[in-house]
Amino acid sequence: MKVLLPAGWKAPVGYANGIAASGRLVFVAGQVGWDAEQRFQSEDISIQFQKALENVLAVLAEAGGRAEHICRITAYCCDKQAYLAARPGLGRTWRRLMGKHYPAMSMIFVTDLLDAPGKIELEAIAVIPQEK
Repeated sequence: MKVLLPAGWKAPVGYANGIAASGRLVFVAGQVGWDAEQRFQSEDISIQFQKALENVLAVLAEAGGRAEHICRITAYCCDKQAYLAARPGLGRTWRRLMGKHYPAMSMIFVTDLLDAPGKIELEAIAVIPQEK
């Protein structure tokens, strides 16, 4: 995997502008912050973000993948103010689960999510390197 940063561009903070990778593609559907029984334990965006990211990693693990194989994450959030207020804690959660790996990412604010009382949904694309 190679992070793409055009010459002369300022480095982004918390994401990559692009990633080049080769291997087996894994597409992880949007994951919300619920448990294995599809129950939300909290309406707090920080707790939902942590669980949604854990869910992404659990699905990826089923394919033999790890956090560092994620090339892209798209986040959908329906509470911009809560997201902005929670950013420091979300960053700590990110570093605990993802380390210093920052894939290409987009944050899209939407009016609602299908699964109530979900506030954030994460989907991912990963590339698992070919075994040599």
